[in-house]
Amino acid sequence: MKLSLATRIFLGYAVVLVTFGAVSLFSVAELHRNRLEIRLVSQGYLQLSQDAAALESFHSNQEKDTERLLEETSVETRRALIRLARLYFPSLMAERLQAARARASEVRALAPAGETHFVQDLEARLSGLIKRYQTYGKTADAAFTVLANVSPDAEEVARATAELRQQETSIGRDIRFLRAALSNRIRERVDGAEERERRTGLAIITLSILAIGVGLGATAWSARTLRPVRTLIEGVSRIGRGDYSAQLGVRGDDEVAVLAREFDAMARSLQAREAQLKAQAEALMRAEQLAAVGRISAQVAHEVRNPLSSIGLNVELMQDAFERATFEAPADAREARELLAAVTREVDRLTEVTEQYLRMARPPRPSLEPTDVAEVLASVLDFSREELERAHVEVVREPTPDTPRALADEGQLRQVFLNLLRNAREAMPDGGRLTIATRVHDSELEVALQDTGRGMSETVRTRIFEPFFSTKEDGTGLGLAVCQQILKAHGGALSCQSEPGRGTTFFVRLPRA
Repeated sequence: MKLSLATRIFLGYAVVLVTFGAVSLFSVAELHRNRLEIRLVSQGYLQLSQDAAALESFHSNQEKDTERLLEETSVETRRALIRLARLYFPSLMAERLQAARARASEVRALAPAGETHFVQDLEARLSGLIKRYQTYGKTADAAFTVLANVSPDAEEVARATAELRQQETSIGRDIRFLRAALSNRIRERVDGAEERERRTGLAIITLSILAIGVGLGATAWSARTLRPVRTLIEGVSRIGRGDYSAQLGVRGDDEVAVLAREFDAMARSLQAREAQLKAQAEALMRAEQLAAVGRISAQVAHEVRNPLSSIGLNVELMQDAFERATFEAPADAREARELLAAVTREVDRLTEVTEQYLRMARPPRPSLEPTDVAEVLASVLDFSREELERAHVEVVREPTPDTPRALADEGQLRQVFLNLLRNAREAMPDGGRLTIATRVHDSELEVALQDTGRGMSETVRTRIFEPFFSTKEDGTGLGLAVCQQILKAHGGALSCQSEPGRGTTFFVRLPRA
Protein backbone atom coordinates (compact mmCIF):
# COMPACT_ATOMS: atom_id res chain seq x y z
CA MET A 1 0.00 0.00 0.00
CA LYS A 2 1.45 3.34 -1.06
CA LEU A 3 1.05 6.15 1.45
CA SER A 4 0.97 9.78 0.49
CA LEU A 5 3.64 12.21 1.68
CA ALA A 6 1.26 13.93 4.10
CA THR A 7 0.13 10.58 5.51
CA ARG A 8 3.70 9.41 6.09
CA ILE A 9 4.66 12.65 7.84
CA PHE A 10 1.49 12.44 9.93
CA LEU A 11 2.26 8.82 10.86
CA GLY A 12 5.82 9.78 11.78
CA TYR A 13 4.71 12.47 14.19
CA ALA A 14 1.85 10.24 15.39
CA VAL A 15 4.48 7.70 16.44
CA VAL A 16 6.28 10.47 18.31
CA LEU A 17 3.08 11.55 20.05
CA VAL A 18 2.19 7.95 20.92
CA THR A 19 5.67 7.40 22.35
CA PHE A 20 5.52 10.51 24.51
CA GLY A 21 1.94 9.63 25.44
CA ALA A 22 3.05 6.15 26.52
CA VAL A 23 5.78 7.69 28.67
CA SER A 24 3.25 10.06 30.22
CA LEU A 25 0.74 7.27 30.85
CA PHE A 26 3.43 5.10 32.40
CA SER A 27 4.46 7.98 34.65
CA VAL A 28 0.85 8.67 35.66
CA ALA A 29 0.23 4.96 36.32
CA GLU A 30 3.33 4.70 38.51
CA LEU A 31 2.38 7.88 40.38
CA HIS A 32 -1.10 6.45 40.94
CA ARG A 33 0.40 3.19 42.17
CA ASN A 34 2.72 5.04 44.55
CA ARG A 35 -0.21 7.09 45.78
CA LEU A 36 -2.14 3.92 46.56
CA GLU A 37 0.93 2.47 48.25
CA ILE A 38 1.33 5.60 50.41
CA ARG A 39 -2.37 5.55 51.20
CA LEU A 40 -2.21 1.88 52.16
CA VAL A 41 0.74 2.45 54.48
CA SER A 42 -0.28 5.82 55.95
CA GLN A 43 -4.03 5.31 56.26
CA GLY A 44 -3.94 1.53 56.76
CA TYR A 45 -0.92 -0.20 58.19
CA LEU A 46 0.33 2.78 60.23
CA GLN A 47 -3.11 3.21 61.84
CA LEU A 48 -3.33 -0.51 62.55
CA SER A 49 0.20 -0.38 63.96
CA GLN A 50 -0.84 2.48 66.24
CA ASP A 51 -3.92 0.48 67.30
CA ALA A 52 -1.71 -2.53 68.01
CA ALA A 53 0.67 -0.32 70.01
CA ALA A 54 -2.28 1.06 71.99
CA LEU A 55 -3.55 -2.49 72.63
CA GLU A 56 -0.09 -3.55 73.75
CA SER A 57 0.20 -0.54 76.04
CA PHE A 58 -3.28 -1.08 77.44
CA HIS A 59 -2.65 -4.79 77.98
CA SER A 60 0.66 -4.03 79.67
CA ASN A 61 -1.10 -1.66 82.04
CA GLN A 62 -3.68 -4.33 82.68
CA GLU A 63 -0.97 -6.81 83.56
CA LYS A 64 0.52 -4.30 85.98
CA ASP A 65 -2.93 -3.65 87.54
CA THR A 66 -3.42 -7.40 87.91
CA GLU A 67 -0.06 -7.75 89.68
CA ARG A 68 -0.88 -4.89 91.99
CA LEU A 69 -4.28 -6.41 92.74
CA LEU A 70 -2.75 -9.79 93.50
CA GLU A 71 -0.14 -8.23 95.72
CA GLU A 72 -2.62 -6.05 97.65
CA THR A 73 -3.14 -7.29 101.22
CA SER A 74 -5.97 -4.96 102.18
CA VAL A 75 -9.32 -6.55 101.42
CA GLU A 76 -11.09 -3.22 100.97
CA THR A 77 -8.46 -1.87 98.61
CA ARG A 78 -8.49 -5.17 96.66
CA ARG A 79 -12.25 -5.01 96.29
CA ALA A 80 -12.00 -1.38 95.09
CA LEU A 81 -9.40 -2.39 92.51
CA ILE A 82 -11.55 -5.31 91.40
CA ARG A 83 -14.57 -3.05 90.94
CA LEU A 84 -12.45 -0.61 88.90
CA ALA A 85 -11.04 -3.42 86.75
CA ARG A 86 -14.47 -4.86 86.04
CA LEU A 87 -15.86 -1.43 85.17
CA TYR A 88 -13.04 -0.06 83.04
CA PHE A 89 -11.03 -2.77 81.35
CA PRO A 90 -13.58 -5.01 79.57
CA SER A 91 -15.48 -2.24 77.79
CA LEU A 92 -12.37 -0.32 76.78
CA MET A 93 -10.56 -3.41 75.52
CA ALA A 94 -13.60 -4.58 73.52
CA GLU A 95 -14.02 -1.11 72.01
CA ARG A 96 -10.39 -0.95 70.92
CA LEU A 97 -10.39 -4.45 69.45
CA GLN A 98 -13.59 -3.76 67.51
CA ALA A 99 -12.14 -0.47 66.23
CA ALA A 100 -8.95 -2.25 65.14
CA ARG A 101 -10.92 -4.98 63.35
CA ALA A 102 -13.13 -2.35 61.63
CA ARG A 103 -10.00 -0.51 60.50
CA ALA A 104 -8.58 -3.79 59.16
CA SER A 105 -11.80 -4.24 57.13
CA GLU A 106 -11.34 -0.73 55.71
CA VAL A 107 -7.71 -1.48 54.86
CA ARG A 108 -8.78 -4.66 53.04
CA ALA A 109 -11.01 -2.51 50.86
CA LEU A 110 -8.07 -0.24 50.05
CA ALA A 111 -5.44 -2.96 49.68
CA PRO A 112 -4.43 -4.30 46.25
CA ALA A 113 -4.92 -7.94 45.39
CA GLY A 114 -1.45 -8.87 46.63
CA GLU A 115 -2.15 -7.51 50.11
CA THR A 116 -5.58 -9.08 50.63
CA HIS A 117 -4.22 -12.24 52.20
CA PHE A 118 -2.13 -10.32 54.75
CA VAL A 119 -5.03 -8.06 55.71
CA GLN A 120 -7.34 -11.06 56.07
CA ASP A 121 -4.73 -12.62 58.35
CA LEU A 122 -4.74 -9.40 60.42
CA GLU A 123 -8.54 -9.57 60.65
CA ALA A 124 -8.32 -13.21 61.74
CA ARG A 125 -5.78 -12.34 64.43
CA LEU A 126 -7.93 -9.48 65.72
CA SER A 127 -11.01 -11.70 65.72
CA GLY A 128 -9.02 -14.29 67.67
CA LEU A 129 -7.93 -11.63 70.15
CA ILE A 130 -11.54 -10.57 70.62
CA LYS A 131 -12.53 -14.14 71.43
CA ARG A 132 -9.55 -14.61 73.69
CA TYR A 133 -10.36 -11.39 75.54
CA GLN A 134 -13.86 -12.64 76.02
CA THR A 135 -12.43 -15.83 77.54
CA TYR A 136 -9.94 -13.73 79.48
CA GLY A 137 -12.80 -11.63 80.84
CA LYS A 138 -14.54 -14.72 82.20
CA THR A 139 -11.30 -15.98 83.75
CA ALA A 140 -10.57 -12.57 85.26
CA ASP A 141 -14.11 -12.34 86.65
CA ALA A 142 -13.76 -15.76 88.29
CA ALA A 143 -10.39 -14.80 89.75
CA PHE A 144 -11.74 -11.47 90.96
CA THR A 145 -14.65 -13.30 92.66
CA VAL A 146 -12.21 -15.53 94.54
CA LEU A 147 -10.02 -12.58 95.51
CA ALA A 148 -13.03 -10.53 96.67
CA ASN A 149 -13.66 -12.99 99.57
CA VAL A 150 -12.56 -11.98 103.04
CA SER A 151 -10.54 -15.14 103.51
CA PRO A 152 -10.07 -16.77 100.11
CA ASP A 153 -8.84 -20.31 99.70
CA ALA A 154 -5.13 -20.23 98.99
CA GLU A 155 -5.24 -23.12 96.47
CA GLU A 156 -8.20 -21.64 94.66
CA VAL A 157 -6.49 -18.22 94.54
CA ALA A 158 -3.26 -19.77 93.26
CA ARG A 159 -5.14 -21.71 90.57
CA ALA A 160 -7.21 -18.66 89.45
CA THR A 161 -4.27 -16.28 89.40
CA ALA A 162 -2.05 -18.75 87.53
CA GLU A 163 -4.68 -19.20 84.83
CA LEU A 164 -5.23 -15.44 84.65
CA ARG A 165 -1.52 -14.73 84.27
CA GLN A 166 -1.14 -17.44 81.64
CA GLN A 167 -3.91 -15.92 79.54
CA GLU A 168 -2.50 -12.41 80.00
CA THR A 169 0.95 -13.59 78.88
CA SER A 170 -0.48 -15.41 75.85
CA ILE A 171 -2.60 -12.41 74.86
CA GLY A 172 0.35 -10.06 75.30
CA ARG A 173 2.53 -12.30 73.11
CA ASP A 174 -0.16 -12.33 70.37
CA ILE A 175 -0.46 -8.54 70.52
CA ARG A 176 3.31 -8.19 70.18
CA PHE A 177 3.32 -10.61 67.25
CA LEU A 178 0.54 -8.57 65.67
CA ARG A 179 2.46 -5.36 66.12
CA ALA A 180 5.71 -6.94 64.85
CA ALA A 181 3.91 -8.27 61.77
CA LEU A 182 2.54 -4.82 61.04
CA SER A 183 5.95 -3.19 61.57
CA ASN A 184 7.64 -5.72 59.26
CA ARG A 185 4.94 -5.25 56.65
CA ILE A 186 5.28 -1.49 56.80
CA ARG A 187 9.04 -1.76 56.41
CA GLU A 188 8.64 -4.17 53.48
CA ARG A 189 6.13 -1.90 51.77
CA VAL A 190 8.34 1.17 52.28
CA ASP A 191 11.42 -0.65 50.98
CA GLY A 192 9.42 -1.96 48.03
CA ALA A 193 8.08 1.50 47.31
CA GLU A 194 11.60 2.95 47.37
CA GLU A 195 12.90 0.22 45.03
CA ARG A 196 9.91 0.61 42.76
CA GLU A 197 10.41 4.38 42.73
CA ARG A 198 14.05 3.87 41.72
CA ARG A 199 13.06 1.45 38.93
CA THR A 200 10.27 3.77 37.86
CA GLY A 201 12.70 6.69 37.65
CA LEU A 202 15.12 4.66 35.55
CA ALA A 203 12.26 3.43 33.36
CA ILE A 204 10.93 6.97 32.86
CA ILE A 205 14.42 8.24 32.00
CA THR A 206 14.94 5.36 29.55
CA LEU A 207 11.54 5.81 27.96
CA SER A 208 12.08 9.57 27.75
CA ILE A 209 15.41 9.06 25.97
CA LEU A 210 13.72 6.53 23.68
CA ALA A 211 10.92 9.00 22.99
CA ILE A 212 13.44 11.74 22.23
CA GLY A 213 15.28 9.35 19.91
CA VAL A 214 12.03 8.48 18.16
CA GLY A 215 11.25 12.19 17.84
CA LEU A 216 14.67 12.94 16.37
CA GLY A 217 14.33 9.97 14.02
CA ALA A 218 10.89 11.12 12.89
CA THR A 219 12.24 14.63 12.35
CA ALA A 220 15.20 13.34 10.35
CA TRP A 221 12.91 11.05 8.36
CA SER A 222 10.55 13.93 7.63
CA ALA A 223 13.49 16.14 6.58
CA ARG A 224 14.75 13.35 4.31
CA THR A 225 11.26 12.91 2.87
CA LEU A 226 10.97 16.64 2.20
CA ARG A 227 14.52 17.00 0.83
CA PRO A 228 13.32 16.58 -2.79
CA VAL A 229 11.16 19.67 -2.28
CA ARG A 230 14.32 21.78 -1.85
CA THR A 231 15.78 20.10 -4.94
CA LEU A 232 12.59 20.92 -6.80
CA ILE A 233 12.79 24.56 -5.70
CA GLU A 234 16.39 24.78 -6.91
CA GLY A 235 15.39 23.24 -10.23
CA VAL A 236 12.56 25.76 -10.64
CA SER A 237 15.03 28.56 -9.90
CA ARG A 238 17.39 27.24 -12.58
CA ILE A 239 14.52 27.08 -15.06
CA GLY A 240 13.63 30.64 -14.12
CA ARG A 241 17.22 31.68 -14.92
CA GLY A 242 16.95 30.05 -18.34
CA ASP A 243 18.91 26.87 -17.58
CA TYR A 244 16.66 24.24 -19.17
CA SER A 245 19.17 21.43 -18.59
CA ALA A 246 18.07 21.06 -14.94
CA GLN A 247 17.24 17.42 -14.15
CA LEU A 248 16.30 16.48 -10.59
CA GLY A 249 16.48 12.69 -10.87
CA VAL A 250 14.30 12.11 -7.76
CA ARG A 251 13.29 8.46 -7.30
CA GLY A 252 10.25 7.09 -5.52
CA ASP A 253 6.50 6.84 -5.85
CA ASP A 254 5.30 9.67 -3.60
CA GLU A 255 3.83 12.97 -4.74
CA VAL A 256 7.18 14.80 -4.67
CA ALA A 257 8.86 12.11 -6.80
CA VAL A 258 6.01 12.19 -9.33
CA LEU A 259 6.16 15.99 -9.38
CA ALA A 260 9.96 15.85 -9.84
CA ARG A 261 9.61 13.45 -12.79
CA GLU A 262 7.01 15.71 -14.36
CA PHE A 263 9.37 18.63 -13.77
CA ASP A 264 12.20 16.73 -15.50
CA ALA A 265 9.90 16.01 -18.44
CA MET A 266 8.91 19.67 -18.56
CA ALA A 267 12.58 20.73 -18.47
CA ARG A 268 13.41 18.34 -21.32
CA SER A 269 10.43 19.65 -23.28
CA LEU A 270 11.53 23.25 -22.69
CA GLN A 271 15.08 22.36 -23.68
CA ALA A 272 13.83 20.72 -26.87
CA ARG A 273 11.58 23.71 -27.53
CA GLU A 274 14.51 26.08 -27.00
CA ALA A 275 16.64 24.04 -29.41
CA GLN A 276 13.79 24.07 -31.90
CA LEU A 277 13.36 27.82 -31.57
CA LYS A 278 17.11 28.27 -31.96
CA ALA A 279 17.06 26.13 -35.11
CA GLN A 280 14.09 28.06 -36.42
CA ALA A 281 15.87 31.34 -35.69
CA GLU A 282 18.95 30.09 -37.52
CA ALA A 283 16.77 28.91 -40.40
CA LEU A 284 15.04 32.30 -40.48
CA MET A 285 18.40 34.07 -40.49
CA ARG A 286 19.58 31.78 -43.26
CA ALA A 287 16.40 32.45 -45.20
CA GLU A 288 16.99 36.18 -44.82
CA GLN A 289 20.54 35.71 -46.05
CA LEU A 290 19.29 33.68 -48.97
CA ALA A 291 16.72 36.35 -49.75
CA ALA A 292 19.50 38.94 -49.75
CA VAL A 293 21.53 36.65 -52.00
CA GLY A 294 18.51 36.38 -54.27
CA ARG A 295 18.23 40.10 -54.64
CA ILE A 296 21.98 40.45 -55.25
CA SER A 297 21.90 37.53 -57.66
CA ALA A 298 19.10 39.08 -59.66
CA GLN A 299 21.12 42.27 -60.00
CA VAL A 300 24.27 40.31 -60.89
CA ALA A 301 22.37 38.30 -63.48
CA HIS A 302 20.98 41.47 -64.98
CA GLU A 303 24.17 43.55 -64.87
CA VAL A 304 26.90 40.94 -65.45
CA ARG A 305 25.47 37.99 -67.35
CA ASN A 306 24.79 39.74 -70.66
CA PRO A 307 28.17 41.60 -70.75
CA LEU A 308 29.94 38.35 -69.92
CA SER A 309 28.22 36.62 -72.81
CA SER A 310 29.25 39.42 -75.16
CA ILE A 311 32.82 39.32 -73.85
CA GLY A 312 32.96 35.56 -74.29
CA LEU A 313 31.63 35.78 -77.84
CA ASN A 314 34.07 38.55 -78.76
CA VAL A 315 36.99 36.57 -77.29
CA GLU A 316 36.01 33.57 -79.40
CA LEU A 317 35.93 35.80 -82.51
CA MET A 318 39.32 37.20 -81.60
CA GLN A 319 40.68 33.68 -81.20
CA ASP A 320 39.39 32.80 -84.68
CA ALA A 321 40.93 36.00 -86.06
CA PHE A 322 44.27 35.23 -84.39
CA GLU A 323 44.26 31.80 -85.98
CA ARG A 324 44.24 33.48 -89.40
CA ALA A 325 46.54 36.35 -88.47
CA THR A 326 50.27 36.43 -89.01
CA PHE A 327 52.87 37.67 -86.52
CA GLU A 328 56.41 38.80 -86.93
CA ALA A 329 57.60 36.26 -84.36
CA PRO A 330 56.11 33.00 -83.02
CA ALA A 331 56.52 34.31 -79.46
CA ASP A 332 54.12 37.14 -80.16
CA ALA A 333 51.50 34.69 -81.47
CA ARG A 334 51.91 32.44 -78.43
CA GLU A 335 51.59 35.39 -76.04
CA ALA A 336 48.41 36.60 -77.73
CA ARG A 337 46.83 33.15 -77.58
CA GLU A 338 47.74 32.78 -73.85
CA LEU A 339 46.18 36.15 -73.06
CA LEU A 340 42.97 35.20 -74.88
CA ALA A 341 42.91 31.81 -73.08
CA ALA A 342 43.29 33.56 -69.69
CA VAL A 343 40.44 35.92 -70.58
CA THR A 344 38.31 32.93 -71.58
CA ARG A 345 39.02 31.14 -68.30
CA GLU A 346 38.10 34.20 -66.23
CA VAL A 347 34.93 34.67 -68.26
CA ASP A 348 34.01 31.01 -67.65
CA ARG A 349 34.74 31.37 -63.94
CA LEU A 350 32.62 34.50 -63.64
CA THR A 351 29.87 32.78 -65.59
CA GLU A 352 29.95 29.86 -63.15
CA VAL A 353 29.78 32.24 -60.17
CA THR A 354 26.88 34.00 -61.81
CA GLU A 355 25.12 30.69 -62.32
CA GLN A 356 25.61 29.82 -58.62
CA TYR A 357 24.07 33.12 -57.59
CA LEU A 358 21.19 32.51 -59.97
CA ARG A 359 20.59 29.02 -58.59
CA MET A 360 20.62 30.47 -55.06
CA ALA A 361 18.25 33.24 -55.99
CA ARG A 362 15.78 31.15 -57.99
CA PRO A 363 16.26 27.48 -57.23
CA PRO A 364 14.18 25.40 -59.63
CA ARG A 365 11.41 23.37 -58.04
CA PRO A 366 12.51 19.71 -57.96
CA SER A 367 10.61 17.19 -60.03
CA LEU A 368 10.43 14.33 -57.52
CA GLU A 369 10.35 10.88 -59.06
CA PRO A 370 11.47 7.44 -57.89
CA THR A 371 15.20 7.58 -58.57
CA ASP A 372 17.91 4.96 -58.30
CA VAL A 373 20.39 6.80 -56.08
CA ALA A 374 23.06 4.14 -56.52
CA GLU A 375 22.92 4.60 -60.29
CA VAL A 376 23.16 8.40 -59.96
CA LEU A 377 26.17 8.00 -57.65
CA ALA A 378 27.85 5.61 -60.12
CA SER A 379 27.26 8.07 -62.96
CA VAL A 380 28.70 10.99 -60.99
CA LEU A 381 31.74 8.95 -59.93
CA ASP A 382 32.37 7.89 -63.53
CA PHE A 383 32.17 11.52 -64.60
CA SER A 384 34.64 12.57 -61.86
CA ARG A 385 36.95 9.55 -62.10
CA GLU A 386 39.73 11.28 -64.01
CA GLU A 387 39.65 14.33 -61.73
CA LEU A 388 39.78 12.13 -58.60
CA GLU A 389 42.56 9.95 -59.97
CA ARG A 390 44.71 12.98 -60.77
CA ALA A 391 44.22 14.09 -57.15
CA HIS A 392 45.25 10.58 -55.95
CA VAL A 393 41.89 10.03 -54.24
CA GLU A 394 40.89 6.38 -53.76
CA VAL A 395 37.13 5.79 -53.89
CA VAL A 396 35.70 2.96 -51.75
CA ARG A 397 32.05 2.03 -52.34
CA GLU A 398 29.97 0.32 -49.66
CA PRO A 399 26.50 0.07 -51.18
CA THR A 400 23.60 -1.56 -49.38
CA PRO A 401 22.24 -4.64 -51.18
CA ASP A 402 18.90 -3.98 -52.86
CA THR A 403 19.08 -0.25 -52.24
CA PRO A 404 15.52 1.11 -52.55
CA ARG A 405 14.67 4.06 -54.74
CA ALA A 406 14.31 7.57 -53.37
CA LEU A 407 12.06 10.48 -54.33
CA ALA A 408 14.46 12.91 -55.99
CA ASP A 409 15.16 15.14 -58.96
CA GLU A 410 18.02 13.38 -60.72
CA GLY A 411 19.58 16.56 -62.13
CA GLN A 412 19.58 18.39 -58.83
CA LEU A 413 20.80 15.26 -57.03
CA ARG A 414 23.72 15.02 -59.44
CA GLN A 415 24.54 18.66 -58.68
CA VAL A 416 24.60 17.86 -54.92
CA PHE A 417 26.87 14.83 -55.32
CA LEU A 418 29.24 16.69 -57.70
CA ASN A 419 29.59 19.52 -55.19
CA LEU A 420 30.27 17.12 -52.30
CA LEU A 421 32.81 15.12 -54.35
CA ARG A 422 34.62 18.34 -55.30
CA ASN A 423 34.72 19.45 -51.65
CA ALA A 424 36.08 16.03 -50.59
CA ARG A 425 38.80 16.19 -53.26
CA GLU A 426 39.80 19.69 -52.22
CA ALA A 427 39.88 18.59 -48.55
CA MET A 428 42.56 15.98 -49.49
CA PRO A 429 45.20 17.95 -51.43
CA ASP A 430 47.78 15.20 -50.89
CA GLY A 431 45.39 12.38 -51.77
CA GLY A 432 43.43 10.08 -49.52
CA ARG A 433 40.46 7.77 -49.38
CA LEU A 434 36.81 8.63 -50.02
CA THR A 435 34.30 6.08 -48.67
CA ILE A 436 30.76 6.23 -50.02
CA ALA A 437 28.19 4.12 -48.15
CA THR A 438 24.42 3.85 -48.38
CA ARG A 439 22.17 2.96 -45.48
CA VAL A 440 18.46 2.26 -45.42
CA HIS A 441 16.24 3.56 -42.62
CA ASP A 442 12.52 3.24 -42.03
CA SER A 443 11.45 6.18 -44.16
CA GLU A 444 14.76 7.52 -45.48
CA LEU A 445 17.70 6.55 -47.60
CA GLU A 446 21.06 7.84 -46.35
CA VAL A 447 24.25 8.35 -48.34
CA ALA A 448 27.43 8.95 -46.31
CA LEU A 449 30.53 10.46 -47.98
CA GLN A 450 33.55 10.12 -45.66
CA ASP A 451 36.95 11.55 -46.56
CA THR A 452 40.31 11.32 -44.81
CA GLY A 453 41.14 14.99 -45.16
CA ARG A 454 42.11 17.67 -42.70
CA GLY A 455 38.74 17.83 -41.03
CA MET A 456 37.13 20.90 -39.47
CA SER A 457 36.90 22.49 -36.06
CA GLU A 458 33.55 22.69 -34.31
CA THR A 459 33.34 26.43 -34.98
CA VAL A 460 33.83 25.94 -38.73
CA ARG A 461 31.48 22.94 -38.85
CA THR A 462 28.60 24.93 -37.36
CA ARG A 463 28.95 27.60 -40.12
CA ILE A 464 29.63 25.63 -43.29
CA PHE A 465 25.99 25.87 -44.44
CA GLU A 466 25.87 29.63 -44.03
CA PRO A 467 25.81 31.54 -47.34
CA PHE A 468 29.09 33.29 -48.24
CA PHE A 469 31.04 31.39 -45.55
CA SER A 470 34.03 29.58 -47.02
CA THR A 471 37.44 28.35 -45.88
CA LYS A 472 38.80 28.44 -49.45
CA GLU A 473 40.64 31.45 -50.77
CA ASP A 474 38.68 31.48 -54.03
CA GLY A 475 35.43 30.00 -52.70
CA THR A 476 32.08 31.77 -52.93
CA GLY A 477 30.56 30.06 -49.88
CA LEU A 478 27.43 29.09 -51.83
CA GLY A 479 28.02 25.45 -52.76
CA LEU A 480 26.93 23.77 -49.50
CA ALA A 481 24.18 26.33 -48.93
CA VAL A 482 22.74 25.47 -52.37
CA CYS A 483 23.06 21.73 -51.67
CA GLN A 484 21.24 22.08 -48.35
CA GLN A 485 18.53 24.15 -50.00
CA ILE A 486 18.07 21.50 -52.71
CA LEU A 487 17.78 18.65 -50.19
CA LYS A 488 15.31 20.58 -48.03
CA ALA A 489 13.19 21.09 -51.14
CA HIS A 490 13.33 17.29 -51.57
CA GLY A 491 12.07 16.75 -47.99
CA GLY A 492 15.50 15.47 -46.96
CA ALA A 493 18.48 16.89 -45.10
CA LEU A 494 22.22 17.47 -45.33
CA SER A 495 24.37 17.18 -42.19
CA CYS A 496 28.05 16.94 -41.35
CA GLN A 497 30.38 15.32 -38.81
CA SER A 498 34.02 16.32 -38.62
CA GLU A 499 37.01 16.44 -36.29
CA PRO A 500 40.33 18.14 -36.96
CA GLY A 501 42.80 15.62 -38.39
CA ARG A 502 40.18 12.84 -38.68
CA GLY A 503 38.37 13.75 -41.85
CA THR A 504 34.82 14.80 -42.61
CA THR A 505 31.61 12.89 -43.26
CA PHE A 506 28.59 14.39 -45.07
CA PHE A 507 25.22 12.66 -44.70
CA VAL A 508 22.65 13.04 -47.49
CA ARG A 509 19.16 11.91 -46.47
CA LEU A 510 16.34 11.49 -48.98
CA PRO A 511 12.78 10.25 -48.51
CA ARG A 512 12.21 6.72 -49.75
CA ALA A 513 9.94 6.24 -52.74
